[in-house]
Amino acid sequence: MRILCLAFLCFLLAQPAAAQSVALRPADTASPQALALAMPGVARALLREPGPQDKDRLVLMRLQLLAGQWIEAQASIEAIRLTRNAAADSAPAFLGYEWFAAAHAQTKDLDGKGWAAALQPRLAAMSDRQAVRAQEALQFRLPAGWQAVQQAVGALRFDADGTQVAAAQALALVNTYLPYWVYEQLLPPLAPLLAADEERRYLRDEAQIRSPNGVLLSAYVLRPRAAVAAGQRLPTALVFSIYAETERPWRNALLAAAHGFASVAAFSRGKLDSPSPVLPYEHEATDVNTVIDWISQQSWSDGQVGMHGGSYDGFAQWAALKTPHPALKTIVPVVAAMPGLGLPMENNVALTANYGWAFYVGNSRHLDDRIYNDRARWQQLSERWYASGRPFREIDQLDREPNAWLQRWLRHERFDAYWQAMVPYGVAQWSRIKIPVLSITGYYDDGQISALEYLRQHEAHQANPQHVLLIGPWDHFSAQSSSKPRVLLGLPLDAVAQQVDSPALAMAWLDHVLRGAPRPALLKDRINYQVTGRNTWANAPSLRALHAKPTRLYLQPAATGAAHRLSPSAAASSPFAEQRIDLADRSSTSNNDYYPNPIVRAELDRSSGLLFTSDPLPAPRLYAGSFSGKLRISINKRDVDLGLTLFELTPEGEYLHLSYFLGRASHGHDLEKRRLLRAGQPRWVRFERTRMNARELRAGSRLVLVVDVNKNSGAQVNLGSGKPVSDEASPRDAGPPLQIRWLAGSYINLPLQ
Repeated sequence: MRILCLAFLCFLLAQPAAAQSVALRPADTASPQALALAMPGVARALLREPGPQDKDRLVLMRLQLLAGQWIEAQASIEAIRLTRNAAADSAPAFLGYEWFAAAHAQTKDLDGKGWAAALQPRLAAMSDRQAVRAQEALQFRLPAGWQAVQQAVGALRFDADGTQVAAAQALALVNTYLPYWVYEQLLPPLAPLLAADEERRYLRDEAQIRSPNGVLLSAYVLRPRAAVAAGQRLPTALVFSIYAETERPWRNALLAAAHGFASVAAFSRGKLDSPSPVLPYEHEATDVNTVIDWISQQSWSDGQVGMHGGSYDGFAQWAALKTPHPALKTIVPVVAAMPGLGLPMENNVALTANYGWAFYVGNSRHLDDRIYNDRARWQQLSERWYASGRPFREIDQLDREPNAWLQRWLRHERFDAYWQAMVPYGVAQWSRIKIPVLSITGYYDDGQISALEYLRQHEAHQANPQHVLLIGPWDHFSAQSSSKPRVLLGLPLDAVAQQVDSPALAMAWLDHVLRGAPRPALLKDRINYQVTGRNTWANAPSLRALHAKPTRLYLQPAATGAAHRLSPSAAASSPFAEQRIDLADRSSTSNNDYYPNPIVRAELDRSSGLLFTSDPLPAPRLYAGSFSGKLRISINKRDVDLGLTLFELTPEGEYLHLSYFLGRASHGHDLEKRRLLRAGQPRWVRFERTRMNARELRAGSRLVLVVDVNKNSGAQVNLGSGKPVSDEASPRDAGPPLQIRWLAGSYINLPLQ
């Protein structure tokens, strides 16, 4: 799902500042007006002292902007750009900052006319492709930006006299405050300029599309004015979305229009002018094809449709292929969701991470940003529910706002016919998908198992599917973005991973399929993956080929006090390793710290879970793919939710997150049928839907597998009673503490080359 990401968070610095202090008083931070007066002085004070700005041009540029050194800031921006590999039609890095500095340098009288005189010629000189990228680069959410500033102010620690703060804290405040300060001044005069420029370039029409059964859907059609004037029939790029923004809901159609397509942004039923109720996921399989059929009949259409978009919009593309329309020639799903498998549950374990998403998309015909941006509410709700021990089905009662969508989904805890009706399912449907597909996802995309499951199913039901995968070290947001971070969750990214422009690649793919342009050079085979640490891309003909010759390591439980091992041999000094977990105790305990944040850790949380460690690697090895395996366990209950996390332990002692698995033991062999365990009787549990990764493991590194029981506020807690897990309550259904034995003979298969 789309979770709003604030661009300014990428600006936070890791470099330590010198030990000096900077003059700043609590009164200087009491209001926006007070901060606006005080912060330029803070920036000038930091510039006078030695600090990170002496080594980092990016830090220097931020301080120069805030200090009002406009010419110097422009020079710094240009110097930074020279170090970056930007595509010819992309928006220049730090475009908003550059325009802000240029306008101030050009004139001191910055009223509405002054801004227009300074910035309009720059916008007019851009190509369509550059202009639409400029629109993207100049987006900023002021309310969220101010909220972040308030949090940064709250983190300040003044000296005993209340007159100074440490330079490091002042610099952190600068980095949070600067984007808000710039865009709070820049956006009001810029908005009408951008709107007028967009109107000059494109013809925009609103459309209401009625399905054969009378359902009304809303859409926008954007076409380049030059093509309209020439009467051209164009191939169409379609994005179908549930994210109907209040302002400029056609925004996601601009990029394709800039690339010369007829571009359509259509929306789920219940959005914009559609009077139907909002029911996420349930009708896209028919509604998307209603829109495709309508497009194919328009006078401006050449009869070809390609789809693009990420997350929910990626799911909508696969939904359309449940019954492929002949006009649909290709899709480009990015971090595509698969309802029922990757969310709102993962491998049949219901998650809390996106609890508020249903209100975000379902509360109105647009989006409820106010509710969704209340991150504290959702975090506290998960923790309150966890501590309460109440059934997961009652979590909305704690919130005191009924969540009808959640209740609907919880009636389908298995991957049953309800979920199967939303996407292609079974041999008959998958075998009909003959069109080219480009899937894009990331190693650290929390929805990655959905994106890869579509590919697995496609490979499983076709001998030679036209399905291409691009995957790199990105998360859910950066995988969809035109720019990639230099560091992701503590992991420095290789240059080749930073250079991928996902939206531009999607357009190049549409151009390839719909207009016969060359295939994008990056896509050399069906599977294209970035090898972190090598600064290279690698390729394979299929997912199956990546996993054709796995390395098997066995879990070797050790006698009491000794370290458990991962070994090529199944022989073990102990028949099992045991955990005892009180599932009813929610006071301070939780299990299964699996989420990759940070990706690189100095140490692991050893308060729960058991560690199995391999011998050091004698030489570098390429890890490329997903790990899988079979666990032999014995418990004193009827079910348990398991968590496995795989790390590379480097010779320097750092733990680098590779992959994880979360799943229910009773569904280890079948997501559709629950097969409860018998207390005290060993059971083999298969697992395979884990995250793909690709990196070069260093010589001397070890592999560390953490095995654990999933018990935390991030997901429902399986108490093992055998009842529907969403109905279990603690302590009523928890019973005695869980005793789980991880039995010798269990093994994992590793995609090592």
